[in-house]
Amino acid sequence: MACFSSILDRSGAHYGCFKLRERLALTIKGRLGVEHRSTILASANLAGTYRQLGRYAEAEQLFIDAIPARSHQLGVEHPSTLAASANLAATYGQLGRYAEAEVLEVEVLKKTTKLLGVEHLDTIVTSGNLALTYGRLGRYVEAEMLEVEVLKQRTKLLGINHPHTILASGNLAATYGQLGRYVEAEVLDIEGLKQRTKLLGFDHPHTILASANLAATYRQLGRYAEAEVLEVEVLKQRTKLLGVDHPDTIGASANLAATYGQLGRYFEAEMLEGEVLKQRTKLLGVDHPDTIQASANLAGTYHELGRYAEAEMLFVEVLKQRTKLLGVDHPDTIRASANLAATYRQLGRHAEAEVLEVEVLKQRTKLLGVDHPHTILASANLAETYGQLGRHSEAKSLQNDVLQRRTRLLGDRHPHTLIAMWSLASTYRETQRRPEALELATTAHRGLVENLGESHPYSVKAAAFLASLTAEQPVDHAEGGC
Repeated sequence: MACFSSILDRSGAHYGCFKLRERLALTIKGRLGVEHRSTILASANLAGTYRQLGRYAEAEQLFIDAIPARSHQLGVEHPSTLAASANLAATYGQLGRYAEAEVLEVEVLKKTTKLLGVEHLDTIVTSGNLALTYGRLGRYVEAEMLEVEVLKQRTKLLGINHPHTILASGNLAATYGQLGRYVEAEVLDIEGLKQRTKLLGFDHPHTILASANLAATYRQLGRYAEAEVLEVEVLKQRTKLLGVDHPDTIGASANLAATYGQLGRYFEAEMLEGEVLKQRTKLLGVDHPDTIQASANLAGTYHELGRYAEAEMLFVEVLKQRTKLLGVDHPDTIRASANLAATYRQLGRHAEAEVLEVEVLKQRTKLLGVDHPHTILASANLAETYGQLGRHSEAKSLQNDVLQRRTRLLGDRHPHTLIAMWSLASTYRETQRRPEALELATTAHRGLVENLGESHPYSVKAAAFLASLTAEQPVDHAEGGC
């Protein structure tokens, strides 16, 4: 039974695995007692399945029970005891308790390295886990350093086509995405999807995850239609495999909603995001990072729909929660400040928006560097506020810089680059430079229509702006004689 349950687990059939492991754990416990090694192992296996099913609180309790039992029987530095601590740390990560996860993972890595050496597979796994936690804590450079080393070690020990090597490559791709290195992420994501499909099949959870990762990268690259195709399929597969209430299925709904938002389909996004928030609140609680993210996503959609008062209420709460949970310098907290500032701007509270946006730009420059897409976005947002305040010279300087950086980083056809053109055209108009404004607005409108379609809200607004500019152009009249 134990062997069969392991086969089910590796194949991704976690619910079938759970039923077998639950029966096995009860049977062994009844026959051998709670302190027998086989009972402890069966309990740990069951905890791992709870984690796969998204039942993190139940997994946590079993892992907590396993550590003293293994310490008593095997010693605190035995590989099995360290594995129990590592599993508990991973569960803390899924519960959103990243600081606790880091403390355990640093300690496990230290002991595993001492006991087994740096090139042992258990040590490499622990390094990979710590890198994931660094990423969740917003420490992307530290995450990248570890992930590059993990990929190198796994490639050497296991080969490029081993599932663990492919997993390491996928994790590095995700970090590249966080660092704004989307082209590098795409290369790894495409290869990972190809390898997993060949090795594991189309419907394996790891293959589905690879599709989801590639879709997220497409979204960052402004390729929203391609992202949507993948995300619709991922949601369908996860619903069938895991059920509607599994965290991974809920995550797929959230990702599809984000893409709907980028495509200007705000009502569809709102429907999905409202359901995601409801599900995550029930499953994870109001203070879990994923629940807070769901609130932020819904607030962003309210903003796009012009429901600024509702957006403000949610953004204020999100900023408060993230500051408490993650600290003021975490990228997610900084994003919450930026979102609140954008809403203040729409509400006409430009001075409040400016205070937040100046701080966001300062924090992102320090944390991510001047060329990160999020830093560039912070400059664009501040420029918009300067424009609203009538400080057009400062706005123009920032907008020129934003346009140059986005063109270099994302290309001249990316929607964010086209929006930068449109923003600069608006400032040119305000400063009576209408020919330049018309040229930029024409290019931006054409690009938005080609990329997003004529009916996208951005295309419609750009068309209206271009029409108003054209109407303002002076008409030459022939001089009349007397």
